[in-house]
Amino acid sequence: MKNIRNFCIIAHIDHGKSTLADRLLEYTKTITEREQQAQVLDNMELEREKGITIKSHAIQMDYTAQNGERYVLNLIDTPGHVDFSYEVSRAIASCEGALLIVDATQGIQAQTISNLYLALGNDLEIIPVLNKIDMDAAMVDEVKDQIVDLIGCDRDEIIAASGKTGQGVEDILEAIVARCPAPKGDEDAPLQALIFDSVFNSFRGVIAYFRVMNGTIRKGERVKFFNSGKEYDADEVGVLKLKMVQRNEVRAGDVGYIISGIKSSADVQVGDTITSVANPCTTGIEGFEEVKPMVFAGVYPVENDEYEELRASLEKLRLNDASLTFEPESSLALGFGFRCGFLGLLHMEIIQERLYREFDMDVITTVPNVSYNVYTSKGDMISIHNPSGLPEPTLVDRIEEPYIHAQIITKTDYLGNVIKLCMEKRGTLKSQNFLTTDRVEVNFEMPLAEIVFDFYDKLKSISRGYASFDYHQIGYKISALAKLDILLNSEPVDALSALIYKDHAYDFGRKMCEKLKELIPRQQFDIAIQAAIGAKIIARETVKAVRKDVTAKCYGGDITRKRKLLEKQKKGKKRMRQVGNVEVPQSAFLAVLKMD
Repeated sequence: MKNIRNFCIIAHIDHGKSTLADRLLEYTKTITEREQQAQVLDNMELEREKGITIKSHAIQMDYTAQNGERYVLNLIDTPGHVDFSYEVSRAIASCEGALLIVDATQGIQAQTISNLYLALGNDLEIIPVLNKIDMDAAMVDEVKDQIVDLIGCDRDEIIAASGKTGQGVEDILEAIVARCPAPKGDEDAPLQALIFDSVFNSFRGVIAYFRVMNGTIRKGERVKFFNSGKEYDADEVGVLKLKMVQRNEVRAGDVGYIISGIKSSADVQVGDTITSVANPCTTGIEGFEEVKPMVFAGVYPVENDEYEELRASLEKLRLNDASLTFEPESSLALGFGFRCGFLGLLHMEIIQERLYREFDMDVITTVPNVSYNVYTSKGDMISIHNPSGLPEPTLVDRIEEPYIHAQIITKTDYLGNVIKLCMEKRGTLKSQNFLTTDRVEVNFEMPLAEIVFDFYDKLKSISRGYASFDYHQIGYKISALAKLDILLNSEPVDALSALIYKDHAYDFGRKMCEKLKELIPRQQFDIAIQAAIGAKIIARETVKAVRKDVTAKCYGGDITRKRKLLEKQKKGKKRMRQVGNVEVPQSAFLAVLKMD
């Protein structure tokens, strides 16, 4: 066990984690030349298209150090985007060391700092690596100073490397062997293995990935899942190379997988402990904290009879992405579906895309919102994820909305614009400190609902891509909120209702009506689109009817003949409006997100 090293790679998005992981795999000859491709660990089609890591990937490498000893290195590559920080926390829980990678052209950014604090919170050994030193724009000395200021290491401890050319890769491997502590654990103790990830295979059932803390897991052994209490036979155990490699046993300190023919995805929970039935452990491993979704949205099947298929698809997806939460709900406009909780808008977009690609599910997603605490006049507190669940305004005493602490690092040239944007989003400036002469960190407190829509995109555009953003929730505060309803022909569309700040409600309602007027197709009758707060209508647009010229056949003659035909048409239109219903196209739900 003294020759095992478990480490993960943490960094801000686009700082070159996956490319550096490629070089490590190449150098240790874990992958052959034939298997070699860029970002080899990003095996999802979506990850390659977007150029980001969505899932953390585990892989085992064999390395012979300069002192002649052979080491087994278990690498877990992690995502960099703030929406996938739950993946990072799980990878960190399974490791003893972390490579902290900083881009020499961009310096330290918000996600670098937040991932570093996650790692330090778990007592990981940090190995700082300066990446992309081969670039013309690399600021090696300046960024080294930033790293020294951040983690207080010596300048000599920072390894200069390049994921593109492979420079410094051997130094990184030597540093992992020398600085990372070997796993602590007892091979003879009762089995304790922490599940940190799982996938669904349609032939073999659920495959769970685990890190053995104590004991040894053997092929054919009877094992038990500690929290759920279910028992299974370990049909196959092994380690994770590029593909799964069978072994007879996986010992303490190592990372591996188990296939035991589990059919139901609900039986495997990430963070659960695997133990043996013959010699069980008395306590489970302290898992990681429960994930808190930030953004909620309704996901509905396009065809109502696909509801059960959607449920099965979401359950299989949850195996692979434990940060997704969902519960059934129904809507008048859309039928039966699920209320899903996501960690952010990118996470929501990825889930929607994966449902379509991996499970062939076409879904409609409603307007995302956050959860609110509503206190009634009787003194009860209700937690509401969906504006349509809000009690009558007369029964509401006060509404609290979730607030976040936002940390933004940007160049000083864009500081004014960044502060202006945050102020517009109802933010209050808490602190501002200059990291270097041209980089500044600003801290804001602002409502989560304001950053859910398009805050990140706007921040990137006003700072020309230089600002980095990170946030965490800090609790609930009382706000002046109003429920805005959209009515079509006096019927409320519950999927378009929103809880909104009172001062913004009028503008938002007017824009909604104008947008819907463009998107809703014309019918044979007039459609009134109204925005209302309670009983008060604050904006209105009308989609005019498509009319047939019924008087075309009257040429000359008495005016009463024309009037008679027009009156007849008018009665028909009136009757049609009473029975006709208006379909809201999917583009209308999406347009609300991009409204500006």
